[in-house]
Amino acid sequence: METRRRPPQLALLKQKSTLGVGAQLTIRFVLLILLLGVIIAVHWIERDSFRDNVDGSMSFADVIYFTMISATTTGYGDIVPVTERARLFDALVVTPARIFFILILAGTAYSFVIKRSWDKWIMRRLQRTLEDHIVVAGYGTSGSEAVAELVARGYDPRKIVVIDQNGEALSNAERLGCIIMQADATRDETLEAVRIRNASTMIVSAGRDDTSILITLTARHLCPDLPISVAVRAEDNEFPARAAGATTVINPVSFAGLLLAGSAHGAGIADYLADLASATGRVRLHEREIENFEIGKALNEVAIGLGVRILRGGKTIGFWEEGSKRLEAGDRIIEIIPGVAFPPCPVP
Repeated sequence: METRRRPPQLALLKQKSTLGVGAQLTIRFVLLILLLGVIIAVHWIERDSFRDNVDGSMSFADVIYFTMISATTTGYGDIVPVTERARLFDALVVTPARIFFILILAGTAYSFVIKRSWDKWIMRRLQRTLEDHIVVAGYGTSGSEAVAELVARGYDPRKIVVIDQNGEALSNAERLGCIIMQADATRDETLEAVRIRNASTMIVSAGRDDTSILITLTARHLCPDLPISVAVRAEDNEFPARAAGATTVINPVSFAGLLLAGSAHGAGIADYLADLASATGRVRLHEREIENFEIGKALNEVAIGLGVRILRGGKTIGFWEEGSKRLEAGDRIIEIIPGVAFPPCPVP
């Protein structure tokens, strides 16, 4: 069976308008005035082709009145064209102009009144639901992979807010069910708009290290206790990212190096590391606060998975160290749990 090839889609160049709201309104108003001026001029020149059923004469005021009425409505019948030329002009010029007026007026009302009011209402409604959500600043390769992984782990996409200035990237995030905002994440008002103070954590992957660090700095001064994970590309920028307030700094290049180095000692090591990092692997890492009944037990006696590390008071304790023999209240542990067969764990 022959498959019909679909014609290629036309790629359109897009750029944000540099004109403000006032300038756009002015341009539309000037277009309307110019078009009305042309019609008034023609009607005045051809005034003998019209008949005023009230007083029988066409003054300039009558011409303006007839032009405005015929351009915006169908007219009242008090002034009518009586020659063939005048009727053709009204049919072929004034009628299309009337449609043009309606489109401009309706488009202006939608763009600057209806749409803005609707968008503000939607934004306020969404803001009321933002609590314990994850804010993702940057939806490039790393950011999109992070969001996809969160969704794969069972996290509700409606609790993920993606900030980016790329409209096409945001469309992809919106298709996943995420809340999106096309804005500059380095600005206070942007982070305030996504309720950063109510967020559970923040992921920053802006594509440029300097931008990611600036976003981190902005978020940190707004939320001193917010967990912030930042992706940086250059090893030299790991310290500035931490100094800016990042809780966790991820270097994708370094992680790739770890996988490559592990594969040199056996393909199984690299596969296992990839399993641990992915929600779709046979095993994965899970961080949680210990339950009350686990206090006093050893790390290797945890109830769910295989305990490998304790996070206690800003320090890390390995499973081989003395402190792992007794869990304390407030400890967080990192454990290895089954992957696909294990039910999704909520992201803290």
